[in-house]
Amino acid sequence: MKYFQYRNPSITSRIAYYFVLYVFLLTTHILTYSPSFSQSIKFPDFFVDRTMRVDYFHTGMKGTETLSLDAVYDEGSWPGSKVNLIDTMNYGEFLVRVYDVTTTTLIYSRGYSTIFNEWLTTDEATTMHRTFHESVRLPMPKRKVQLTISHRDKQMVFHEVFSTLIDPNTFREISKEKHTYDFKVTQLLNNGSPEKKVDIVILGDGYTKNEIEKFRNDCKHFTDALFSTHPFKERKKDFNVWTIEVVSEESGIDRPDSNIWRKTPLGTTYDFFQTPRYVLTTENRAMRDIASAAPYDFVHILFNDNRYGGGGIYNLYATCFTKTDKEGMEWQMDYVYVHEFGHSFGGLGDEYYSSQVAYNDFYQKGVEPWEPNITALLDPKNIKWRQYMENDTPLPTPWEKHQFDSLGRERGKLNRLASDYYEKRKPLYDAEMNILKTTKYASKVGAFQGAGYASEGFYRPAADCRMFTLSLIDFDPVCSAAIERMIDFYCH
Repeated sequence: MKYFQYRNPSITSRIAYYFVLYVFLLTTHILTYSPSFSQSIKFPDFFVDRTMRVDYFHTGMKGTETLSLDAVYDEGSWPGSKVNLIDTMNYGEFLVRVYDVTTTTLIYSRGYSTIFNEWLTTDEATTMHRTFHESVRLPMPKRKVQLTISHRDKQMVFHEVFSTLIDPNTFREISKEKHTYDFKVTQLLNNGSPEKKVDIVILGDGYTKNEIEKFRNDCKHFTDALFSTHPFKERKKDFNVWTIEVVSEESGIDRPDSNIWRKTPLGTTYDFFQTPRYVLTTENRAMRDIASAAPYDFVHILFNDNRYGGGGIYNLYATCFTKTDKEGMEWQMDYVYVHEFGHSFGGLGDEYYSSQVAYNDFYQKGVEPWEPNITALLDPKNIKWRQYMENDTPLPTPWEKHQFDSLGRERGKLNRLASDYYEKRKPLYDAEMNILKTTKYASKVGAFQGAGYASEGFYRPAADCRMFTLSLIDFDPVCSAAIERMIDFYCH
């Protein structure tokens, strides 16, 4: 089927065009998540070994959004898989699809999430518009393509919100401008060709020239922490790790709640969404330009500051703090680094439900979330992780939630930023950990009530997991399986 070519079309021809295109897109949407269809796309038929980065502006508020094209870049060799080009995970709030215009073939897709979508769940999004800069990356097409972006509604159904035609052979459309920075690039872990491995690039923010040696040590430390955690430790040979020594003018990052502002290349900041420990950046263009110096699939940002904090958004980036003034609490940095990578890499949702967040109804009650480790348990007989469960495990799975929650309420009364916070927190934390370790089904996969920032209505697969408590526990079997599926997707 060819795309209609027309000039000054009549209303009738327009209707016919959009009807045929709608049927085509509906069909390809069904095929999007078929592994066999994914493998039928041959890279040399549609792509050259380059990377296309498409930047756009995402503007709106709750109930409305507009996407507008910013720029398109050629960013060098394609580091991703040349086999698995069509997304088979069905993760993320957004889905980018790329169609070859000549053959109308779906040739690439990826799910991802955004800061914009998280912002929509905050109070601010009900009263004002905001604009966020975002990017999608794909292998460089040989011919003209139609790129579309779809957004899930509250029922988890994708709806197209953006479409544009891009011709890689038109010199005016593709910028080949080099993003030149005097930042050293090092390959910290080398296990083979980027196209057959998961490539992580670690960027630093808030490290001055005199602190670059600390950045190098931090990169090695956190890489060791990641590959000491199941299931990453068993799959270490499937990863490459790159580092870019980003130099900041000032040490540390912004702390708006303390009126502390520092000039850094990546612009990471505490107090994101007015949550003291949540650290993100809206400097997407700068982050992407700097990261392009290395082949990468996933970005992890280490920020040189000592307040507990971090963040992670699926297929965007993860962040982690790298200093602590609390003796004996260094392990918390390792927890955050791995936990946040669980979000950005594995598409895993937060399983905790009692911590401070700025979200309102992040998950819609009565709707099954897309995250592989959270369920609304609408159909217990067909729970999405049934294959990891024993037949005699009850659903919902009982645990001492009332007692756990009472400890959590006491802990919630403490000031997290106070100097004696951890001292006062310790007996409550120890009691919580004891409940999770000794509950009857502690070693079983089930459906434990409390997940996704909600005390009721959503369930997690295990009593405890790296996505639930602040501890160095490994990922549970369901989260581990999701991580391994993602590794397999990028390495084949």
